[in-house]
Amino acid sequence: MSSFQGRYIVLGVSGSISTYKAVSLASALVQTGALVDVILTAAATQLVQPLSFQAITHRQVHTDLFYPEAETEGHAGHVSLARQADAVLIAPATANTIAKLALGLADNFLLTTCLAALCPIVVAPAMESAMWTHAATQGHVATLQSRGVRIVGPEVGYLASGASGVGRLAESETILAALAAALTPQDLAGRRLVVTAGGTREALDPVRYVGNRSSGRMGYAVAQAAARRGAEVALIHGPTGLPAPTGVRAVAVESAAEMLAAVLREIESADALLMAAAVADYRPAEVAPQKIKKGADELPLRLVRTPDILAEVRQHQQPGLVVVGWAAESTNLVANARDKLERKGLDLIVANPVPQTFGAGEVQATLIGRDGDVTPLPPLSKHELANRLLDLVLVRLQSRP
Repeated sequence: MSSFQGRYIVLGVSGSISTYKAVSLASALVQTGALVDVILTAAATQLVQPLSFQAITHRQVHTDLFYPEAETEGHAGHVSLARQADAVLIAPATANTIAKLALGLADNFLLTTCLAALCPIVVAPAMESAMWTHAATQGHVATLQSRGVRIVGPEVGYLASGASGVGRLAESETILAALAAALTPQDLAGRRLVVTAGGTREALDPVRYVGNRSSGRMGYAVAQAAARRGAEVALIHGPTGLPAPTGVRAVAVESAAEMLAAVLREIESADALLMAAAVADYRPAEVAPQKIKKGADELPLRLVRTPDILAEVRQHQQPGLVVVGWAAESTNLVANARDKLERKGLDLIVANPVPQTFGAGEVQATLIGRDGDVTPLPPLSKHELANRLLDLVLVRLQSRP
């Protein structure tokens, strides 16, 4: 889930059958550190009581443009909220609210706040399919998008009428990812990044495989952070069991050979490759066509080398491609990582000590650049490390044609 620590979010809720889902959104925002002020339209109060939001946010819920509590610090409430907010999120947004917002109408607390706001606005529509696809609604949506408003969804699913179609409120995780992106500088917009994640599985028979303990979470964090910063991201991942980050194109592979093929295909038009995957160095020389039965006390196993993906990349990469590698080392961390960087012609390498590398909540990493810079970092979350790494990638991209 996205972190909104210290962010001030105005959550606008209009009168849809999915209004109740906004309570969960408010809860998610508060749990990740946001300060949340909720504005309910008159229709929304007919579906969910303001007390539900107040109990979660521990703040006054705004419903009426003209009531004493709307005055704060000597200013009209909607002006104060608009000036203080880091972002305004409207979820759900009905066809009526979308139309009024596009036309610049201001006949309720939510609309006046939006009209006075200078911060990003994110709108998550929810309505029946015919209302969503109507030319008027689509015209209003296009108008809002032309003004920089982010539209999230709607999705296809079961609707209040009992029919199934487009118009369902987007999932909370999707909405929060869009809100996070709206609050994040889009410094990677127009860039295409390829990220690998997870371990590979090298088949021994139809049931068993040789693998490693990589969770894939580091690569997923890099892909998610890059997408939030505006990049087009292809995430090539081994079997992880993790859901693909919102806004990322996921490419599933299993073996080292499959990952190599996918990487070579994806880097043809990429600006950067970040190889966070823990690719198997060896695979069984022979794969049994049937399950190997338990019998002898020992099972001799001959292993052969798998393709060296970074070595292949060096032979096929386009000029200007920034390549980042990872090195999990149990001894001589910096020396071994620097040796790998030089042998494989990398721009940057992330050195992690084993055994803390796999599955750890925080990562103790050392960044080593081609220019010889060695930067030991304090323990960081994978998300924090991903953004530190992307900052360095961006510097290198900006210095190249």
